[in-house]
Amino acid sequence: MENEISILVERLRETREYLGLSKQTVAEYVGVSETKISSIENGESKVESFVLEKMSKLYKYPVSYFSGTELPTDDKTVNLLARTAKGLNEADKQQLQKFAYFLRCIGRKDE
Repeated sequence: MENEISILVERLRETREYLGLSKQTVAEYVGVSETKISSIENGESKVESFVLEKMSKLYKYPVSYFSGTELPTDDKTVNLLARTAKGLNEADKQQLQKFAYFLRCIGRKDE
C-alpha cells in the first residue's frame, strides 16, 4: 500500500510539473489551499477522492493513471511504439510516457 501511495503522489506532482501548472493554480481549481496541494504531493496528507477527481480532470489524465491501476493494451500501434522506444534511455522513456498520456488524455472532457 505504501508503494501505491508513493506512485500516486509522485505521479500527481510530476504531472502538474509536466503541464507547467503552479500549485496555486491547482489549488484554486480544486478548491483547496496551496498548502494542501503541497502536503498531498509530499505524501504528508491523504488525497480525498473529490480532490483526486478534480486534479484528474484538470490534468486530463484518467484517475487510473494516478492510482497505478491502468492496464496495458494489446493495441498493435502501442506495441510498435514500445518496441521503437526500447532503445531510449530511462529519462527519455519517462518523458515519452508522460507525453503519450498527455496526448491520449488531452481530448477527454469528462473523466
